[in-house]
Amino acid sequence: MKETLKPGIKYEHKFVVPPSKMVPSLYPESEEFLAMPEVFATGFMVGFLEWACIMAVKPHIDWPNEQTVGTHIDVSHEAATPAGLEVTANVELIAVDGKKLSFKVEAHDGVDLISRGRHERFIINKDKFDARVKQKTI
Repeated sequence: MKETLKPGIKYEHKFVVPPSKMVPSLYPESEEFLAMPEVFATGFMVGFLEWACIMAVKPHIDWPNEQTVGTHIDVSHEAATPAGLEVTANVELIAVDGKKLSFKVEAHDGVDLISRGRHERFIINKDKFDARVKQKTI
């Protein structure tokens, strides 16, 4: 962690939603998902918010040796977004407690507010984390 990692860091992230991020693409193995509307999937929206938070803190950690992993998400999904619209995430780091990072997050699709809430991430050492995960497969 760098000394610059402090509450108040803000980041805006934009992404044009492709057809591959629609609900039926989330779990193509599921006939239930395949039958659902062609709108931005909540699971992909959560990933988009995580991406914005990663980008917000990346200059303030020893990337790629240090990275962050999501540990908690509490967000709404308030409006449906079709493919082709540009979504914008606005995130703010609101607390740093050791290696625990807390963010206020919000997203808009140019027409509607589509999400708001909180997200927590934890700073990890990539090599140590990978080694622990590998132990699960042995």
